[in-house]
Amino acid sequence: KRVTWPDENEEHRSTHFGQRSVKGSESASISVSDEALLNFGQIGGFYNTGSNLQALIDACASSDIPDARISLVISNRKAAYGLVRAQSATPPIPTDYLALAPFLKGPEIATDPGSTATRPRTRADYDLQVARMVVQHGRPDLVVLAGWMHILSPEFLDVLEGKTDVPPPIQSATAAAETSTSTTATPARISPQIPIINLHPALPGAFDGANAIHRAYDAFQSGEINKTGVMVHYVVQEVDRGEPIVVKEIELKQGESLEDLEARIHQVEHVAIVEATKKVLEGISS
Repeated sequence: KRVTWPDENEEHRSTHFGQRSVKGSESASISVSDEALLNFGQIGGFYNTGSNLQALIDACASSDIPDARISLVISNRKAAYGLVRAQSATPPIPTDYLALAPFLKGPEIATDPGSTATRPRTRADYDLQVARMVVQHGRPDLVVLAGWMHILSPEFLDVLEGKTDVPPPIQSATAAAETSTSTTATPARISPQIPIINLHPALPGAFDGANAIHRAYDAFQSGEINKTGVMVHYVVQEVDRGEPIVVKEIELKQGESLEDLEARIHQVEHVAIVEATKKVLEGISS
């Protein structure tokens, strides 16, 4: 089966998935062949080092996630090191990227196919193009979000849930330069829906949204909590409120620096993202 995962900050080019409300950056896609090979893709920004992606690459190369492969990694930053990790894998993993800010500043787009009337680009347009990127290289069976620091719009989720058609390429004078090429035909509508999962460094219901580690650290210093954690959950429209798949509790330690806490949490993330991906893929293939 196929899984996809996204990244941020530059005009899209190259070869490079989900949560209803998503933050962060890293992407991958997974597909199942006749030999029951699982393909999964990731969507992410790889704001740090792409180490969660590397954990999945290593798991697929071992017995941790058997009969699976990452088929696509999407980022919203051209310089994201996660893209280097994907391209350096054996065999290399296809990559793609699409940055939000440059996309929004691009030429106005046609109001309707074939129309000469134009309008400014919107965030929904961006998310729809990311959704198109996820499936145009081949339909993934799973999208994994790790570091995709944008909240994905309902439009993106509707496409991957099969509620609306896969969008056409952007219609403008520079459309060819803004949409990846692919030898795989893009489906009109996804069926069945593609699950999207998201990695979040907090326990369910605690510290939703950005800066979760820092906020948990401050709450501990104030005596409000004595533990934090990591969860991987299904993506829903409410940020970080989807059904948890894997939850790991982490004890907070007196005298520990924020940097040391972050390092401990990242180590737990590497385990959680692999366990959750394996669990979801086993459910898809059963």
